[in-house]
Amino acid sequence: MSVPLRSGLVVAHYGRGWAVEDEQGDIFLCHALRRVPVPCVGDRVRWEQTDPGHGRIVEVLPRKTLLTRPGRGGRLRPVAANLDQVLIVIAPEPPYDLLLVDQYLVVCENHDLTPLIVVNKIDLLDPARRQRLNDDLAPYRALYPVLEVSAKTGLGITALRDALKDKASMFAGQSGVGKSSLLRTLIPDRDVRIGELSATTRRGRHTTTTAMLFHLPEGGILIDTPGVAVFGLAGIDFRQLAHGYREFRPYIPRCRFNDCRHVDDLGCAVRKAVEQGEISQARYRRYLKLLGKLPEIS
Repeated sequence: MSVPLRSGLVVAHYGRGWAVEDEQGDIFLCHALRRVPVPCVGDRVRWEQTDPGHGRIVEVLPRKTLLTRPGRGGRLRPVAANLDQVLIVIAPEPPYDLLLVDQYLVVCENHDLTPLIVVNKIDLLDPARRQRLNDDLAPYRALYPVLEVSAKTGLGITALRDALKDKASMFAGQSGVGKSSLLRTLIPDRDVRIGELSATTRRGRHTTTTAMLFHLPEGGILIDTPGVAVFGLAGIDFRQLAHGYREFRPYIPRCRFNDCRHVDDLGCAVRKAVEQGEISQARYRRYLKLLGKLPEIS
């Protein structure tokens, strides 16, 4: 007698197992058949139950987006699927790293993900810090939405909830910017949910996961991924890097050569736009630094 296939959503990844949520919200610890592409959090799957609390994934449904990270042997490993947007979180403390912000943006632009910049801990801004922040973010405000929030005071949280509603989202940002505080604010039962997943999969709270998916009270989902390796430059070439700088795009077709790297190339329209003040010099300098990090020219 054949076991009927069921629809499910991958909500967590534990080693070689995946927590799959069925249409009633129940969680099952599943393994995947060898012929199935490696599943990841956010995947819609077809699966079959093997015994109480367990099952096997027999099909990963087509993905609209996919984020990957470097794996063993230079292979890319899937981390999160079917995202709509990435919220890049920075804060006055620790000092924000705009080179890292640009790297996040490049990855988003090359994976068809909508980026939003979220400035957390704005309660820490004195007038001098406020002025510096405004100056630093001026080139970004012309290109991307920027939300200012405080997980501590609640300022701006309503606007953040509105931005997340009915979307599949992920936070990105360096350690210490307050991503966990924002998650606790947005998902009051987050710790309860982690406990339920741990109990269901018979794994402790401190078992390492690569990602975990939470349902937002207002609608939509939020994927929590530890670390920043998922936003590395693996698989990005110099053309994709330039494409990832949104303000470069109107000028790239005007460059004299198709393989222009926008450094010291003859007839480079991008560099000319920088010299004429049409492109931020600070952003351009960071582009050059990221270009130097690409494996093919390092």
